[in-house]
Amino acid sequence: MALGLEKISKLKLYQQLIVLGVIVLLVAAAFVFGVYRPMLQELKDLDNEYARVESKLLEDQRIASNLPAFRAEFEKLQAQLNEALAELPNQKEIPSLLTSIAGLAREEGLEVLSFKPKAEQVKGFYAEVPVDLELQGAYHEVAMFFYKIGNLARIVNINNLYMDKARMAAGRNVLSIKCLATTFRFVENAPEPGNRKGKKRK
Repeated sequence: MALGLEKISKLKLYQQLIVLGVIVLLVAAAFVFGVYRPMLQELKDLDNEYARVESKLLEDQRIASNLPAFRAEFEKLQAQLNEALAELPNQKEIPSLLTSIAGLAREEGLEVLSFKPKAEQVKGFYAEVPVDLELQGAYHEVAMFFYKIGNLARIVNINNLYMDKARMAAGRNVLSIKCLATTFRFVENAPEPGNRKGKKRK
């Protein structure tokens, strides 16, 4: 090192300035690439991590502040589900429900020409229980029957309604009605979709 400095001291002034400038540039480059840039990248990484943690903290705080509202909404939905399930009869109640539907028709003076329960369709935790109905009676009798069906404690939907032209019978206008009355029942121990297994072929 002493030998190098001795050689530099023998150089002309402008040459010494050039050598000094080169040394300064080398030191500056070493600092920039060896120290400054890695530190800058580390600072950027820390800044990004801080922003991520802060964002997560704010989200957690928002969820925590809304937790009572979420719990209240869950309890409300649970109560609504329980009410809906209460309107779904179980397997044992279906025959009496179907009998009550036919009984309502007769109470209103309708003649039940056909009452044919069809195969039920399982939809998960509930099953649709459709019945083909064919009735005959006066218009106001039909209207009262449908009104009372709509006010049953159990859910009964009327679909595929067909109403024939009125005709005179026994001195009054009589309608012929065909419809599909669908009620629903609760399926106990309903299998989950992923657990349903097909029948094996023999």
